[in-house]
Amino acid sequence: MYGYTVQLVIIMDSISVNRFRDNLKTFVEQVVNNHTPIKVTRRAGEDFIVMSADDWEREQETLYVLQNDSLMQQIAASLSSYSQGKGYKPSKEQMNEITDL
Repeated sequence: MYGYTVQLVIIMDSISVNRFRDNLKTFVEQVVNNHTPIKVTRRAGEDFIVMSADDWEREQETLYVLQNDSLMQQIAASLSSYSQGKGYKPSKEQMNEITDL
């Protein structure tokens, strides 16, 4: 649609709900510290995903951008300009100000 392709590959551990329940603290620490979601499987019901709140919020922001046609058009235009060598080039003074933070 905008001239580029996004490929997302998610690799996550999959564990039973019983194992998750028995090791809840360990798995929660793993999810929060390693930023890796865990798929919890149940015999008689839908599976579910456990992920950190920070990761969930980041995913929501990404979905918002991807679903916003105006933002996606701006990104596509920026990528096109950049690939043609027409990107923004700050002056020496501006670079000094940027790098002097």
